[in-house]
Amino acid sequence: MTELREEVRRHYAEAATTGCCGGESCGDDAPAGSLGCGNPLAVAELHEGETVLDLGSGGGLEVIQSAKRVGPGGVAFGLDMTDEMLELAQRNAAEAGIRNAIFLRGLMEDIPLPTASVDVVISNCVVNLSTDKPAVLREIARVLKPGGRIGISDIVAEDRLSPEERVERGSYVGCIAGALSTTEFADGLEQAGFSDVTVEPTQDLGGGMHSAIVKAVKP
Repeated sequence: MTELREEVRRHYAEAATTGCCGGESCGDDAPAGSLGCGNPLAVAELHEGETVLDLGSGGGLEVIQSAKRVGPGGVAFGLDMTDEMLELAQRNAAEAGIRNAIFLRGLMEDIPLPTASVDVVISNCVVNLSTDKPAVLREIARVLKPGGRIGISDIVAEDRLSPEERVERGSYVGCIAGALSTTEFADGLEQAGFSDVTVEPTQDLGGGMHSAIVKAVKP
C-alpha cells in the first residue's frame, strides 16, 4: 500500500469511527459516515432491476439510495478499502431495512467483480483519491456492461492549473491535491474506451477548483 493510500485509509477510518459528515451537502438525514462533494445519483438515472456499483462507498448513503431505486430485482454494490467504513455501511443498511445492498472490501484499481457485470458505476469524491487514476477508469470500463454508464461527482481543476498549483490549494485526502483537470478527466475516460463523455463543473470552489458531474457511456 502506498504512503498516500495509507493516509487516505487512516483519514476515512477515523471519519467512520467519529461519525464525521462531509459537509453541508450531507443533510440532517444522511447516515453516519456520509462523505462527498456532490450527488452522483442526481444524474445516474437508475432503473428498477439494474446493478449499480458505488466506488468508495463510505457510510453507504449512495448505496442505500441506489438499492431503493433499483428495487428488489436489482442490487447495489458498495466498494471500500476501509474496514471501519464497511462495518458502518452495513449497520446503516440494516437500520434502513435494505436487503439488496452488498458491501465489498477492495480497491477501485482492482474491482472484485466480474467483467461486464454492472449497469451503472457511481462515485462521490473518490476517484481523485487514487494514485493510479488510469487504472481506476480501466476497471470501471471492465466491470460495466456494454451500454453501461457512469455518474461521478468529483472535484476538477481548471486546465490552467499545474499539478503543483493543485497541491497548493488543498490536501490529497481532501480531493484537491490529486484532482484531475477537466480535460485530463475527459481524456482519461476516452482513453479507457468511453463515449459521450461530459465533465460539467457545477460549483466554483475558488482558486480554479470546481465540483463537477462526470458522465460517460461504455459502447
